[in-house]
Amino acid sequence: MITGQSSSMEDYLEAIGWLSEAGNIVRVTQLSRKLGVSKPSVSAALNKLAKAGLVQHERYASIELTPEGRRLADDVIRRHEIMRRFLTEILGIDRERAEEDACRMEHVLSPPSLERFSEFVEFLTSCPQSEPAWHKGFSYYLEHGEHDPNVVGVSS
Repeated sequence: MITGQSSSMEDYLEAIGWLSEAGNIVRVTQLSRKLGVSKPSVSAALNKLAKAGLVQHERYASIELTPEGRRLADDVIRRHEIMRRFLTEILGIDRERAEEDACRMEHVLSPPSLERFSEFVEFLTSCPQSEPAWHKGFSYYLEHGEHDPNVVGVSS
């Protein structure tokens, strides 16, 4: 979690970050829909973020991240993507469930643990082998509830 920011405020920064990619204009209504919260809740959160110097927003105007807000939003997005990739690419969790779980997990991991997750995911997904034996074995285990009897060195 970003020092001084609640997970809720991190969610707002992350959503603004996603919505503002490619120069898109972000408005309260969009943010309300994306986060599934009321417009008054968005306005209250934006006031807090503006006081913290993380967004620029005036009533009925677009929402923009400050340079510090962009840095923090990018950090939350990075954490989310690491956790989502771990859940989908390593553990085989379906994307919708992985998105929900990654959103929760991104707020609680310490920076050293997150960095290790990142390195682990990168290492495993960039392996020169087509699919490592352990991953095939894990897939078999998930499907059958037991170790693959055809894999040498693994007992049931």
